[in-house]
Amino acid sequence: MSAAAPDDSLDPRAYVRRRIAENVPRLAWSDAHAANPVSRRAWQTRLRATVRKLLGGPPTGQRPPLEPEVHETRQMDGYRREIVFFTSRPSQRVFGYFLVPNELPPGRHPAVLCLPGHGRGVDSIVGIAEDGTQRALNVPDEYQADFALQCVARGYPTLAIEQISFGHRRDDEARRQGANASSCTRDSMAALQLGETMTGWRVWDAIRALDYLQTRPEVDRRRLAVMGISGGGLTALFTGALDTRVRATVVSGYLNTFAASILSVNHCSDNYVPGLLALAEMPDIAGLVAPRALFAESGTQDDIFPLSAFEHTIARVRALYAAFGVPDNFDHETFEGDHRFHGEGAFRFLQRRL
Repeated sequence: MSAAAPDDSLDPRAYVRRRIAENVPRLAWSDAHAANPVSRRAWQTRLRATVRKLLGGPPTGQRPPLEPEVHETRQMDGYRREIVFFTSRPSQRVFGYFLVPNELPPGRHPAVLCLPGHGRGVDSIVGIAEDGTQRALNVPDEYQADFALQCVARGYPTLAIEQISFGHRRDDEARRQGANASSCTRDSMAALQLGETMTGWRVWDAIRALDYLQTRPEVDRRRLAVMGISGGGLTALFTGALDTRVRATVVSGYLNTFAASILSVNHCSDNYVPGLLALAEMPDIAGLVAPRALFAESGTQDDIFPLSAFEHTIARVRALYAAFGVPDNFDHETFEGDHRFHGEGAFRFLQRRL
């Protein structure tokens, strides 16, 4: 065998690396678009429509009635917490927590949609421990640092939703396996067989969550932000790219290149969109957010979204925002740490942009 194959021709990873290195995304941003506003808009329009199609939707034009329901209201330390449900697509409901600061003045205010990453799901970002009790405000959980509570503490009405296949929205088998188990793999494979993707499902849920926020009397429908970490960062980025109602997008622990992250390290199958790399890299997806506000953060020791690729992507996105004439609408932060939510620069950015 060694005589017949002396090189790496039997190694599928070597083959994949070569294919990625040779790949030239057909709809990637080009400097040729930079000087012409019509060309910039045409590039965004074409790529946005293509990404929406690759996701298997989202099914624009097929918005069933939200049928919102407030299941429970509790007064917490400094805010009101509602358990809410609303319809995303036929036969599919979304679970979430709507958090309202106690001292919120009358009127409408900027609001944040929060999206958790892998782990126990949405409970992890609203301070609910595994046993169902409420943690102290100064004892954040896991890598997600209760970032929804950080939003409401800064005065934002905040909607934190459960992403499909996590926490309150997973199958019975995953529930039996424990609090941190998800049904991502099976559900993602089912989506692919249906000609759709998990990313598309989650982005559509986020779009419907924005619909829900716009029905709330506390919320200024023109000042909506979306924030997520890791798998929630993926959903936040694609939602900001596809839904122009989003005024500001915050991506934690995700913005990178596809080549250096999900195609180099073992990731959950919910990350993958068939055919996407042939058309665009992740900085191009970020370019669909422009000229609206975008902030990204990454830890220096994040071993699944490498720092070098984050820095490469930051440079590309910065140049793209400059080409759109809004360099100040993009910012980033690198912090000392691993794969976790940081937030210091992100919240300063939101304060300026919302």
